[in-house]
Amino acid sequence: MPEKITAPLGDKQITIETGKLAKQADGAVTVQLGETIVVVAAVAATKAKEGQDFFPLTVDYREKAAAAGKFPGGYFKREGRPTEKEILTSRLTDRPIRPLFPKGWYNEVQVQSIVLSADGENDPDILSIIGASAALMVSDIPWAGPLGAVRVGRINGKFVANPTHADMTESDLDLVYVGNEKDIVMYEGSAKEISEADFNAALKFGQECCLPLIAAQKELAAKAGKKKRQITLNTVPDEILQEAKKLAGDRFVPALLTPGKLAREAGVKAIQDEVGAKLLEKFGEEKITEFVVKDAFYYIQKEAVRGLILNSAKRLDGRGFDQIRPISSEVGILPRAHGSAIFARGETQAVTLATLGTGEDVQEFDAFTGGETTKKFILHYNFPNFSVGETGRISGPGRREIGHGALAERSIEPMIPLKEYPYAIRVTSEIMESNGSTSMATVCGGTLALMDAGVPMTRPVAGISVGICAEYGGEAISRYQLLTDIIGWEDHYCDMDCKIAGTEKGITGFQLDLKLKGLPHTVMAEAIEKARVARIFILAEMAKTLAEPRKELSKYAPRIEVVKINPEKIGALIGPGGKNIKRLVEESGCEINIEDDGTVNIFSVSAEGMKIARDAIVGMTAEAEVGKIYRGKVVTVKEFGAFVEFLPGKDGLVHISELANFRVKKTEDIAKVGDEITVKCLGVDEKGRVRLSRKAAMEDRDREMAVKE
Repeated sequence: MPEKITAPLGDKQITIETGKLAKQADGAVTVQLGETIVVVAAVAATKAKEGQDFFPLTVDYREKAAAAGKFPGGYFKREGRPTEKEILTSRLTDRPIRPLFPKGWYNEVQVQSIVLSADGENDPDILSIIGASAALMVSDIPWAGPLGAVRVGRINGKFVANPTHADMTESDLDLVYVGNEKDIVMYEGSAKEISEADFNAALKFGQECCLPLIAAQKELAAKAGKKKRQITLNTVPDEILQEAKKLAGDRFVPALLTPGKLAREAGVKAIQDEVGAKLLEKFGEEKITEFVVKDAFYYIQKEAVRGLILNSAKRLDGRGFDQIRPISSEVGILPRAHGSAIFARGETQAVTLATLGTGEDVQEFDAFTGGETTKKFILHYNFPNFSVGETGRISGPGRREIGHGALAERSIEPMIPLKEYPYAIRVTSEIMESNGSTSMATVCGGTLALMDAGVPMTRPVAGISVGICAEYGGEAISRYQLLTDIIGWEDHYCDMDCKIAGTEKGITGFQLDLKLKGLPHTVMAEAIEKARVARIFILAEMAKTLAEPRKELSKYAPRIEVVKINPEKIGALIGPGGKNIKRLVEESGCEINIEDDGTVNIFSVSAEGMKIARDAIVGMTAEAEVGKIYRGKVVTVKEFGAFVEFLPGKDGLVHISELANFRVKKTEDIAKVGDEITVKCLGVDEKGRVRLSRKAAMEDRDREMAVKE
């Protein structure tokens, strides 16, 4: 029988229902907020694949055009590969649920979210996270939930739970918060330079919002949940693990403390290969598989790394716990890029390129669930295999690359005045070397490249990652050590990757990944403060290379001029069927974008082309000004006077009595078709007809000459 339960979320209600849809899944729910509905189903394989040595969790979120009553864009009229929004929401759903599965359980698990109804106001991403938690809770899949999730905005200084898309346009905070009954589990988002104190307050507000959702899921699981299945964990037999430790002896710690990432990895690998051969010799092939050796050494390494940190107060590369690795940076390294930089922090190195584009370069996309449909600022992150000294499949960007790029993008974007700045902007980050937090190196390098390109950033942005090595005493953390600027192995063998980016004034971007079941708010506040101190230091180092945006653009960047015209003249500028604007684009070689308010953006790499386009636009849209002198061409001659084109496409009549300061018998005596003459505007009647005078223009000229003499 279907079971339904509701829970408050701010001033709204969320409804969770199970037992109606997808009944053959191990667990399935629908989650509704307003008229947005998401179905989430979870299924786990009954056994692990032969030789499986990791936990294969797949989370997939998809939006259907039909949910919003629309057709998909494109030729085939069917949804295809996941969009960037779908990939980011899949990651957003994955990260909080992943640490709560049993360690050593390698059965494949799939969690799938499908948007069935989208009201265009309430974003389904939060419903996907809540639904994943609820689906796992009612299933027989072993999982240590539930979790609550909420989007926190701040409008006029007040925190708002799950603001609508319209609300978010007024918000200076976009925080996705996930928590358990008492601790933080995950967060992600951006802000407009929010202070550390206010950010901590937002996290606490998010925690309060999660509690009713957690209670509702517990109630639903009690009513309709399945009994959790019995599982078998894949662990290395203690006998083999102890023998491996004995064979490795006291050589392991010196190998871990070897300076340099590659040398450290080689030293550890040599011990692993030697010990693996001896284990094989003693226990035989049946017991000593590749998985057993790999898993045994994972636990030995993890224990050793954590022991060095917690017991010996040592990090693998010899730094203090708050010490940042050496920083170096350069700008203007690539001659044809509009802006470029290298940023290195220890063995992490990013080359970043900034490109300025025109209105035609703005990214457009479908947004079936509401929100923005265009982007003027894009950041793309690429992570080639050579950056870690490895080979592997070479393909397009994966979910990790898209996620890292999105984090860096939203960290930098609040400092770019996109509403006023006419250019589209793209930053590409090419990771040359990786040993910890390349996304934060991308933030720093991307900022330098943008300033090198002359983009008028409000303030520079930098980012850093803070880790933690924590030890439990029962259910609570008994001791821990925070680690500023973590390297790859500290990320791998410790418990947190907390990335925070911002300016000297406040936080602009953030993302938390935990391997723990949760982290107390007091500990997170410490990490946030350490990130602030580190960020200020990095900003000072960046300022030594380039402290503010350059005043001049690259000579290869498109130039822009902005012309304001009367909105009523837009039709005349475009012409019938676009005839006028197309001709002007062809003649000038410029790109011309016209906005509804009469703003005309002219983009050109040629000064000559820019002048042609600007003069033509001004001429085609200009109004006749009474008293102004014009140079025009005679286009028609009549007995009563001459018609003169004094502005492009605009004629005025010079009456025969206004052709000269004497009596003119015949118009052709003074003005023939094709002649260029100087005229003065005498007036415009109610029908828009313009009266011009050559005589008045000549009199003005004579007076000016007399004054000069």
